[in-house]
Amino acid sequence: MPREWDATTYDSLPLPHKFWGKRTLARLDLAGTETVLDAGAGTGRDTLALLDLLPEGRVVAVDGSVKMLTQLRAKLDGKLDRVDVINADLTKPLPVEQPVDTVFSVATFHWIHDHSALFANIAQVLRPGGWFVAECGGQGCVRRVLGAVEDVLGQPADAAYFAGVDETVERLRENGFTDIEVDLLDDPATLEPGEQLESYLGTVVIGPYVDRLPESEHRTFVHNVASRLPEPVIDYVRLNIRARRKG
Repeated sequence: MPREWDATTYDSLPLPHKFWGKRTLARLDLAGTETVLDAGAGTGRDTLALLDLLPEGRVVAVDGSVKMLTQLRAKLDGKLDRVDVINADLTKPLPVEQPVDTVFSVATFHWIHDHSALFANIAQVLRPGGWFVAECGGQGCVRRVLGAVEDVLGQPADAAYFAGVDETVERLRENGFTDIEVDLLDDPATLEPGEQLESYLGTVVIGPYVDRLPESEHRTFVHNVASRLPEPVIDYVRLNIRARRKG
């Protein structure tokens, strides 16, 4: 079941996701009339940018978090006539009635362990010949942070799945994609030590581990993880994906 997010705090943070979104949007080739599915739309940051690129098109905004989609609706107030908002689990067949022209996603897929099911569901709603362009955490992502989590908890940090290039290419091929381009990119993010770092860690990076603990232990746990990092840097590695569904 998808995790519920603190959407208000999420939007208040200095998110590198903004740059990831711009970088991934730049890889789209759009005429402006298409229907694009935003997989893991969150609070609508990239959905809003997509609408600007689609003056005569539509966006299907899909996310598993009700709170995130509530924030999206508020952010896109006045533009929802061109947006279909769907609360759905990307690991299950998506309730999308008509095939979309493009599927786009930023910073979502590492929260999904079964990428075979994920890619199958994306292929199911993408028209033949349509493009799938995405980015997410990849192999080696936040290794130092997860090491700190394991040190504090005394158990494996297993909430996310950071896929590598070869396995991603294989799973895309198995699910009917061609013209596949996949690569990894080191992209560390530097934050201010103290409150900003801890708020970012607790909300964005290690939230699933925080959720497993009693509320009274949340702040101490996040502080203990932050204190084990050698510097206030999140050691991100991004997995970039571009592929086309076979015609």
